[in-house]
Amino acid sequence: MKHDIMNELQRIMEQNIADIEQAKAEGQSVIGFYCLYSPTEIAVAADAIPLPLCGTNNNPIAAAEEKLPRNLCPLIKSSFGFAVTDTCPFFQFSDIIIGDTTCDGKKKMFELLSRYKTTHVLQLPQSQDTAMALSLWRSELERFRKIVETQTGVVINDDRLRAAIRLMNRERGARKALMDVNKDKPAPLAGSQLLEILFKAGFLADKKKGISLMEEVIVETKNGAFRSKDLRGGSRKRILLTGVPVGLGSDKVVKIVEQSGADVVAFENCSGYKQAFFVDEKTDPLDALAEQYLATPCSVMSPNNGRFDLLKEMIQEFSADGVIDLTWMACHTYNIEAVRIAEFVQETFGMPILHLETDYAESDTEQLRVRIEAYLEML
Repeated sequence: MKHDIMNELQRIMEQNIADIEQAKAEGQSVIGFYCLYSPTEIAVAADAIPLPLCGTNNNPIAAAEEKLPRNLCPLIKSSFGFAVTDTCPFFQFSDIIIGDTTCDGKKKMFELLSRYKTTHVLQLPQSQDTAMALSLWRSELERFRKIVETQTGVVINDDRLRAAIRLMNRERGARKALMDVNKDKPAPLAGSQLLEILFKAGFLADKKKGISLMEEVIVETKNGAFRSKDLRGGSRKRILLTGVPVGLGSDKVVKIVEQSGADVVAFENCSGYKQAFFVDEKTDPLDALAEQYLATPCSVMSPNNGRFDLLKEMIQEFSADGVIDLTWMACHTYNIEAVRIAEFVQETFGMPILHLETDYAESDTEQLRVRIEAYLEML
């Protein structure tokens, strides 16, 4: 059954390309997003297709380095590389790009990216705990709404926004339920399997199709369809991965953990549990979007207390034996925050933590393997 579902996912992904092409031919807009902070509900409310665009592949980085510094975060270089090489179909489909001022590297990259595609950058506050920050972010979302209205020709009223919030809450609910299956012991899904399903489902233009697929996977995991018998023993250490987002192509740490006899049971990052939130469906929709999205616990925020709360909850609920904190090279906010994360995990749980700094290349794979295997032996 595992192969049937994964084959179905691949078929849906291939059909998805044709679906987006058909939608564009019929006049539907496509809006590309580079960060979890920008509400996709505003695009959905205008009958536009939202697509995630962060680069997770090493292939286009060499081309990006012809214009960007080599000592820059690989996620930024990969994202820009797909633009300059024109090798990402989802970037090609996007009529406009929405960025935000998360880190210095990204916001300056967007200046160059605008040469290849119309790009709008939202001014994200750098703190979450002041009325001024929320007011500023709400005004930016109002500007975002007007940008999308201009692009699509659709007036985004509150009813449309509420309907979009309900749909996206359903999708987030399905993603959370899928991730939560690994609270079971032993974990019914390998981390690499979970990552692949979440990653690919995120690109589907038909949100309801993606929700149905994830719900089907949840049912099959309960029946043990995804793990072979030799991987369902209870002796495998349970690892929580925190830090930078990972995706297909930037998942080498996940693979090494699995090859070393452990499981990544949960992802506390933008590609994982940071998406497991729900927007209030009863209050003013733009207020609700501004409040919930601003609360995203990313290291660009100072302070970033929400990350510690989320980590504590996840370590307990997923019965983690250990925590690996992953940082991409030159991602200074996560790299600096790693000090406090290590202290927090040690003081709260008496648990050692492994901090890894790497990039998308495979050249340090064996060095990472030695460190990961040594860490697993400590647990």
